[in-house]
Amino acid sequence: MIAQSPLAAPMGAARLAGALYLLIILLGLTSEVALRGSLIMPGDAVATAEAILAQPGTLRLSLAADTVMALADVALAVLLYLLLRPVSAALALMAMVFRLVQAALIAMSLLFQYGALLILQRDGAPEAAMLALELHGHGYDLGLVFFGVNSLLTGWLLVLSGFVPKLLGWLIAAAGVVYILGSAILFMAPAMADLFAPAYLLPVLSETAFCLWLLIRGLGPRAPG
Repeated sequence: MIAQSPLAAPMGAARLAGALYLLIILLGLTSEVALRGSLIMPGDAVATAEAILAQPGTLRLSLAADTVMALADVALAVLLYLLLRPVSAALALMAMVFRLVQAALIAMSLLFQYGALLILQRDGAPEAAMLALELHGHGYDLGLVFFGVNSLLTGWLLVLSGFVPKLLGWLIAAAGVVYILGSAILFMAPAMADLFAPAYLLPVLSETAFCLWLLIRGLGPRAPG
């Protein structure tokens, strides 16, 4: 009889984690680009207000997509903890907690998005609604600080685990650095944000690669060499 490695991760749980990761990516892009992004006109509160009042259902769909995304993120945080706990229970727990804080901040920031709609439907000032939308965006940015720490910890756990190529673990960790620096720049030196924006390509590529690895290969010890 061949003893199973204590690092072996349940394939079903890993693939469920991959499916949740894919759902998060798709919902996030849909909400940000196709839904909310089609309504918000940066620097033009009046045009933004007109777009939202003309299509309130679009903003509501954005809210729904982000809510489901946050729910999926909570489930993913728990699954990744269970999968990576054999590597280091303490680090896996820390990673889960930081990801859960990120999900909580994003979920709370959705109240500002809905608040913008309520302000406009009650004949409030477009500038007040625009401020609510900006607070929603900043809540998301603050959440990315915690997600950045989560990515650093998750990346290190993946490097230690042997579950994936070490390069993928380092890329996830590097994505964490991008998230932390990006949010720091947005809050501390917003004039530099556009210059830093191309760096977000790294998290997109690394997280997509990790998502696909979970879906296709799962997590488990790799053969030597």
